Amino acid sequence: MADQETCVLSGDPTIATRYRLELVREHGPPYEALQPCNRPERAAEFLAELVRPFAYEVMGVVMLDTRNRAIGHLIAYQGTLNRAAVEPRGLLVPSLLANAAGIIVFHNHPSGDPSPSAEDLAFTRRLAAAGDTVGIKLVDHLILGAGDDRWVSLKQRGSF
Repeated sequence: MADQETCVLSGDPTIATRYRLELVREHGPPYEALQPCNRPERAAEFLAELVRPFAYEVMGVVMLDTRNRAIGHLIAYQGTLNRAAVEPRGLLVPSLLANAAGIIVFHNHPSGDPSPSAEDLAFTRRLAAAGDTVGIKLVDHLILGAGDDRWVSLKQRGSF
């Protein structure tokens, strides 16, 4: 019989590391009302206020229940003046932990111009496919520019 290599997970081959994940509900003001987030204008208004303080690019997620009502939100990535290195897993893992049925992804363009880049479009398609795989629907991806009325809905544009 040939020697087989064993996978050693720690210095002691009899000990394997265990992990525990938990969702922690932060204390803060609740959403004013659990209204469906079915109109991008309403979500953009809320999110514009959330990203206004940032002079660099941030990306986050609004987690939704089965009726598309917000159950939580998170800024998952912080980037530079014009980009943030983002992976779908950073948005989907917290959404899975929150038991979200759907998500609205958002990010800002500190330049003020909310026009989507080729990277924005490719990422959105990748995220939608990954979400479908794990059972989380991508409801929209909003890009927020400067001012309350400067935003783009990639869903409305048919980008995914």
